[in-house]
This record gives sequence, C-alpha cells and structure tokens, in this order.
Amino acid sequence: MNTTAGPATGGVLTRRRFFEGLAAVGGISLALSGMDALGFGMASATELPPTLTGDAKGTRILILGAGLAGMTAAYELSKAGYQVQILEARSFAGGRCQTSRKGFEHTDLLGNKQTCEFDDGLYINHGAWRIPYHHRSTLHYTKLFGVLLESFVNDNDAAYVFFEKGEGPLKGKPIRKGEIAADARGYAAELIAKAASKGELDAALTPADREKFVAYMINEGRLSPKDLAYTGTEGRGFSVHPGAGTSPGPGKELPPFAFKDVLDSGAWRVLSSVTGYEQQRTMLQPIGGMDQIAKGFEKQVGAMIRYSTVVEKIKQTDKGVKVAFKEASGKTGEIEADYCICTIPLSVLKQIDLDASAPFKAAMAGVSYAPVNKIGLQMKTRFWEDKHHIYGGHIYNDIPGIGTITLPSTGWQSQKGVLLGFYNFGGQAARISAMKPAERAAFAVAGGQKVFPEYAENFENAFSFCWHLAEFNLGGWAEWGEDGRRDAYPLLCEPDGRLYLAGEHLSYLGGWQAGAIESAWQQIAKIHARVQQV
Repeated sequence: MNTTAGPATGGVLTRRRFFEGLAAVGGISLALSGMDALGFGMASATELPPTLTGDAKGTRILILGAGLAGMTAAYELSKAGYQVQILEARSFAGGRCQTSRKGFEHTDLLGNKQTCEFDDGLYINHGAWRIPYHHRSTLHYTKLFGVLLESFVNDNDAAYVFFEKGEGPLKGKPIRKGEIAADARGYAAELIAKAASKGELDAALTPADREKFVAYMINEGRLSPKDLAYTGTEGRGFSVHPGAGTSPGPGKELPPFAFKDVLDSGAWRVLSSVTGYEQQRTMLQPIGGMDQIAKGFEKQVGAMIRYSTVVEKIKQTDKGVKVAFKEASGKTGEIEADYCICTIPLSVLKQIDLDASAPFKAAMAGVSYAPVNKIGLQMKTRFWEDKHHIYGGHIYNDIPGIGTITLPSTGWQSQKGVLLGFYNFGGQAARISAMKPAERAAFAVAGGQKVFPEYAENFENAFSFCWHLAEFNLGGWAEWGEDGRRDAYPLLCEPDGRLYLAGEHLSYLGGWQAGAIESAWQQIAKIHARVQQV
C-alpha cells in the first residue's frame, strides 16, 4: 500500500479511533451517537451563505478543486461579480460527492482498475450518502438547484442485529433490532418500575411523582399494570401474523428472549434512548444518487471549471498567486489570480510544492486522514424485502471488516438492487483495501452470507472504493486530535498571504458535505471583506 494514503496515528488513541472502536462493536449508529455524547455533534451551524455587498473590483479568484467547497465558493463569488476559475484534477466535478453507476471508472493507487457494471438505474453512493435535516447549508443548495430528495432509512426496527462475539443462544443469529429493543427496554423498565413501586426510589420521587413514574415505566416497557411484569409486546412482532377470517385469527406474538440472553448477546449495544443528533432515524438523499448535488452545482459553475488539470506548484507574492498545472495531455501551464481558495485535501496538498509560511506548513503536516472503504453489491433479487421484509436501514454486526451492511432506501419492490456490502475504517480498511477488487467482493459476500442465506446466490457484481487509495483524496476525511484542533486548526482557518483553505477538513463537520459548504462560506466572506478594504 502507498504509505502516503492515510497516515496512521500510531499508538495514540484519538477521538476518531475511539469512535471507530465503537463502530466495530455496535455499528456506525453507535459510533456516531458516541461522538454526539462527547460533544462532537454534526449539526449545521449556518443556514445561508454570506451576503457579499459591495464592488468585486475586478478581483480574480482561482479555486483549486471542484468539490462542493470549491463550487460553493465559485457560485457565490461569481454572483458577486468576481472573476472565477476552477482547476479540477479529475475529469468530473464533485470531490467526495460521488456515485458509482454503470460505466463509472476508477483506478486506485495500487493499480486496481474498475469499471462499474451495475444495471442501468442502479447505483451506490460510495462517497457522501445521507443528509440530516439540520444540515441546512446542504439543503439550501438542493432546494435552490432543484435537486429532488427522498427519505434515507437510517434506522429500521425490522433490520437485523448480528453479533458473533456475544454469548448465549442469541450469539451468531440474525435478530430483529425491534425484538432486542423491546426486550432490553421492557426488562429494564420492569426492574425500575418494581423498585419505584416499592418506594426504593423515594429519595428521588415524591409519592405523587412515584405513581406517575411507574405509569411511565408501564408505558415505556409495555409492562403489565397488574404485576409490572414484562412478558413481551406485539410491537416486537408475530410468529403467526393476524389475518382475515377465523384462521390465522388474531395472530400469535413472538415470545420475548430471556433477559439474560439479551444481555449476554451484546446486541443491546446498538440501542440508545434517542438517536445521535446527526444520525436521525430518517434522513435524506437525492433521488438518483448523491452526485445529483454535484451536477446541480456544475450546471451553475461548469463553464468556470478546467477539468483533468493537476496542480503542481502554488506560488504567491504580495500582489497575487501563480499556480502551475499539468493537463492530462501532458501540457503544462500557469494561471495567475489575485487570491487563491484551495480545497485540495491536506493529505494531497502536503505533497504539492507550496509557497506558504513555515507555521502554516507545519499545521498542515499534523493532520492525518482516515482510511475508509465502501463496496456496492448488485443483487439479482431484493431478497431482503421479499424474504425478510426489511425496507432500508442498516444490518448492525460485529463481523470484522464489514462494519455495516446497508439496504437501499430507493427502488422499493423492484427486481434488483444494490446494497452497501461493507463500510469500514482504520486498520480494517487498510487490510481490506490491500485485496484485489474481486477479493474485496468475495469478502463482503462471505460476511453478508452469515446474516442472509440468500446473499451468495443472488450476488451479481460489485464496485468498491478505497478513499485512502484515491489519488486526489488520500483518505476519507481529516482526523483531528485535540492538539491539532487547538494549535493547527485555527491557523489553517486563516489565510496565509493570499492563500485561503476550504473543505470539510476546515470545519467541525468533518466528513459531511455541510462542512465543505460552510467552510467555503467562511472563506469567501473573509476574501470579500479584504477586497472591500483595498
């Protein structure tokens, strides 16, 4: 593996590594809920772009990178009268806002070349893939550009939990998340309600409060009002479903698992009283793929983009910037501008000949990037709907290297579908990315087969993407430690001469599209204020 792809943090337990550990135990939902619990919520802080009033004074702006940060800056600055040009290393715009569908090509740093072979109309968002309702900056542009949205099922009680590392009779068995939720909460409510009814919580409750609290526990845990016992609930499902006529009659509820078995299984780890703020149960996604957002921007600023143009050198003086580039044809050249907004990931920018101050370069050098992999698996039937009655959501599991299996939230009841076969980070991502694409697919299918008996027989083809092996990314997102946030981050948020940085790495919304957009808003406001003072 190319050693520049996603530098490791060694033995230091960063917050990101801690959250990856949570993901390995309880899935992505648990990890991101943990981030929220420690004060690292992913809520968008800004709703609208800055108002750029005043004369642009013929100022030329050169933007490096046509991801969402770069195109956001280009769109807003050009509206204000600035002369804008964008250099983009790829042959298409969008940065990490990518979707793989039929014909999409990618060659990674190990030389693995893939061409997506999904059927027409099928796709996987191998980059950004969901939008919380409170990422108002992202939603500002989807509405402005007419990018239609649909629901992304981010949590589903009908989906399975599959834990191999637990104990007891539930170990290594697919269990409905709703069954685990009902039983874990029901038994817990029973214990609390019985303690409260006996006055054992009197230090915290008045007699009147105690009566109300017990009533709440009865409702929360679906307990018997008579003896405060939890014996199951119809909400967790039926072994025989109710139907018409006298047979099958009213239905037969599934009996609850024993409380000890629920605890021993470890499956309770996926539960929380409420979702993490950034991980709403229902989120949003563009109809037709996440790259519809990139295409919406591209319609506005596409004429400003110079594609397949790789930045080789960035030089600046007191009066402007000069950027040397190389095109895909081999032709080289230079472009001059008054200011430069660089949205190139720091993992890549560190390898470019950059004219910047020593403290600025030192700050860049202290940021590592996360190894991240995704794989899309095309299945010839939607067996998860037809056989298991699961419509969207995640299959939480503790299978090493799988992370999370996610079922599509689009194309309901059609013949075929593409599901997310794995989503892994850190060391697991590094290990799996060393495999050939066919080996990655076989690994993903073997993992999913443990949960769904129909997995292998329905698999048709796959497309995998390793962000730390992508030449113009070298990682999924920036990983900031405490020291970096304190010392390096504030320095990089300010300009170095006439150079301004933007991107998800210059936000507290790391890995989210809103982070890229809002970082661009911050920097264009600073440039505009500076121009007005000239």
